Amino acid sequence: MITTQATRGAAPVPVVPPPARPAPAKRRRAWDEVPRWQIYLPLGTYLLFTLIPFYWILLFAVRPTGSTSLVPWPMTGEHFEKVWTERSFATFFQNSLITGIAVLVMTTVVALAGGYALARFDFRLKKGFMLALLCSQFVPGALLLVPLFEIFAGLQMINSLVSVIIAETVFQLPLSMILISGFIRNVPYSLEEAAWVDGCNRFSAFRIVVLPLLRPGLVAVGSFAFVHAWNHFLFALMFLNNQDKQTIPVGLNTLMGADSVDLGALAAGGVIAAVPVVIVFAFIQKWLITGFSAGAVKG
Repeated sequence: MITTQATRGAAPVPVVPPPARPAPAKRRRAWDEVPRWQIYLPLGTYLLFTLIPFYWILLFAVRPTGSTSLVPWPMTGEHFEKVWTERSFATFFQNSLITGIAVLVMTTVVALAGGYALARFDFRLKKGFMLALLCSQFVPGALLLVPLFEIFAGLQMINSLVSVIIAETVFQLPLSMILISGFIRNVPYSLEEAAWVDGCNRFSAFRIVVLPLLRPGLVAVGSFAFVHAWNHFLFALMFLNNQDKQTIPVGLNTLMGADSVDLGALAAGGVIAAVPVVIVFAFIQKWLITGFSAGAVKG
């Protein structure tokens, strides 16, 4: 290689990198530019309209008869004592609790088996079956009264809590199966395959590996079934005749007479009916949101 004197003695020229572009300023999100009062005002208004009915029913429940005060003072428990003892609300509460727990267990077990089959197996008319499940959600419960009544009458199950439990379970199953099948699809199939390699059969792999991961979905489905069975009025009204078999929604209806309404007793009964639902949602709120969101990712 031939080099000249100039090139031989010249120092290497350092390579200067081009100046770095300044990082673009972070674009502020649209809601950061909105004044806080424009966010809190509609939320506060919505919260106010939501809480006023609850305050109103609690006011009538603890306010003495004949009082017109907007402040529940002095407070009384006469209305609760009246509905619990004189109006048989202890029996209504027991019947509703039995119905709600039975519907919760039956819906969860059957929907778990059906949801696993929909998520893990391919069979003929699978898409048609899923479509039928979805379409069944558009059928009002009132349309099922006549065929269900004829079936239960033929089986001599009228005026029995079993008829209400079966009807509520049938009504809850389609949505519950869809939710659980979507949740099972989010569990990697490789986990079950690994359990099979380790010597588990399909049921053992499902019980050991998959079932613990389905806890949020099971809580969501079970709580939804319990609350619906607790609050549902139509089936209990049609299938139960004797007062000792009726549930809380039907019991509340008996407090409204043709000529007068005992507002204090009705409000106290409403508070009694709302307490279990509030307690359930207070304890399972996190699981409920996680379960419904996870079950809706893949349908």
